[in-house]
Amino acid sequence: MTKAEIVNEVAKATGIEKTQVMAVVEEFTNVVKGSIIAGNPVYLRGFGSFIIKHRAQKAARNITRKTTMTIPAHDIPAFKPSKSFVNAVKEK
Repeated sequence: MTKAEIVNEVAKATGIEKTQVMAVVEEFTNVVKGSIIAGNPVYLRGFGSFIIKHRAQKAARNITRKTTMTIPAHDIPAFKPSKSFVNAVKEK
C-alpha cells in the first residue's frame, strides 16, 4: 500500500479532504522521523514501536577481492509490531 492509497482510504473513511489527510500523514512521518533522529523511540499502543537498534562493529569479507573490511558500529531505525498486531496477522 502506498502513501497515496493510505490517504485515499483515510479520506474515504473519515470524510476529510484528501489534501488535509495528506498534510496530516506527511506531518506524522516528519514527527516520527524527527523523534527517531533525536534518539527517542515512538510508541503507538496497539500498533507497534518505532525504535533505534544498535548494530555492533563487525568484520565483513569482499569475496571478489578476497579482502576483509570492518563495518563500524551504527544505529538503524526499526519497527517492532505490537503483540496484538502480530497475532492479528497470524490469524488473518
